[in-house]
Amino acid sequence: MDAALLDRRTRTHDECVPPALVDRLLALGHADVVRAQALAEDGDWFCARAWARRLARRGETDEALAVLAPYVGTGWVTAAEETARVLEAAGRGEEAIGLLRPFARDGERSALRELAPLLVRHGRGVEAYALLLPHIEDGHLAEALADVAVGLGRGDEVAELLTARIAPADPCARCGSPECKVRRAGPFNAVALLASVRERQGRTDEAVEVLRTYGSAPVDGRDPLAGLLARHDRIDELRAHAAGGDRLEAVTELAELLEARGDVTGAVEAYRRHAEHERWPQPPVLLAQLLARHGRGPEAIEVLRAHDSSDDHVLGVLCGLFAAEGRAAEGLAHLDALKARREGEERELFRLRGPLMAACGRLDEVEQAARAHAEGATPYATESLAHLLACCGRLEEAAALLEADRLEHRQDLAPLLLELGRAEEAVTLLRTPRADAPAPEPRGYGDCPPF
Repeated sequence: MDAALLDRRTRTHDECVPPALVDRLLALGHADVVRAQALAEDGDWFCARAWARRLARRGETDEALAVLAPYVGTGWVTAAEETARVLEAAGRGEEAIGLLRPFARDGERSALRELAPLLVRHGRGVEAYALLLPHIEDGHLAEALADVAVGLGRGDEVAELLTARIAPADPCARCGSPECKVRRAGPFNAVALLASVRERQGRTDEAVEVLRTYGSAPVDGRDPLAGLLARHDRIDELRAHAAGGDRLEAVTELAELLEARGDVTGAVEAYRRHAEHERWPQPPVLLAQLLARHGRGPEAIEVLRAHDSSDDHVLGVLCGLFAAEGRAAEGLAHLDALKARREGEERELFRLRGPLMAACGRLDEVEQAARAHAEGATPYATESLAHLLACCGRLEEAAALLEADRLEHRQDLAPLLLELGRAEEAVTLLRTPRADAPAPEPRGYGDCPPF
């Protein structure tokens, strides 16, 4: 076993059994296959993790630790973190702390993030605070520091440190406009963390003011200020915030809150107002999905038809709605009209046509058209057809289609083999090294490309 190789396989899900397939193996009664891979000399990490967890749930802690030991022995931090969880669950917290401490001492970010809450759970919060404090400029670790600080009643200290690290706003270098300001903070999430600290201290008004003063740029598709207002049911303020400018994330927060409260009409209107004034496809898609969730599929279809459904994302949702409403033939007619406008069928239309034709009972015709298509032999087209065959219950045909280049299609072929009762063959295929397997990538950060 090699730590770099284990890390690459885990991050890329290549030359290993992915977690979902491990779960499926266990669900189908192939525990012996999972165990064999976990204990193999060139072991599979996801199999080892699943097998160790199963043993730990049975109370067989020493056996679980024995499974993980070879992986930990490579010096791989991920294995050490999993072992620490097993130890803590078995009431052996001090051993877990001792296992993680050398990694944390070496500056391993994930180990620091794992060790800090472990220390807190064992009454050593002050030690966790001291451990994380030097890393406040690292957003990932600053988040952990804020959690520890609030629990210790030292939220004001961290809030002061974060405030000092929120740099004044500067004119945007990209556009040069004096009205466009860019705020550089270290850590990058200083504003969000400062607001979070105030919120958890029960000082909601101050949290709101932080986000209004310093800005609440969307993070992972969510608007921090809108989320804060929604959590505290400040719906009038949320409405006002969502109404100001191009704030789809805030509109989404408002609509989700209204839907959760049973006000579907209000949620629909929130999306509809935004969709009417927005060029981007996401607002009408969100509106259509909301309508469909509440049994208003025909209305959802009309919403997307009114939009420019040549957008691939909109088109995919629209075709799904046609199929769900039993109107597959109408969906095909829509694609035909779009094909005429485009003066020839494009890749996305070809991909979307198959499920609609299958819903009309024309699966054999789909297969013939796919094989005759100019791009029918490409990997994406082969996998799309195999997926369609599998969805229609024709697993043997789907697997046979992918067998032509089984290593190229291993991620799609292996689940089919498993469902066909060929579990060991599926695992062997997934774990077969590629002839041109890339060398293990260096871990950590560097200042040379690729970054």
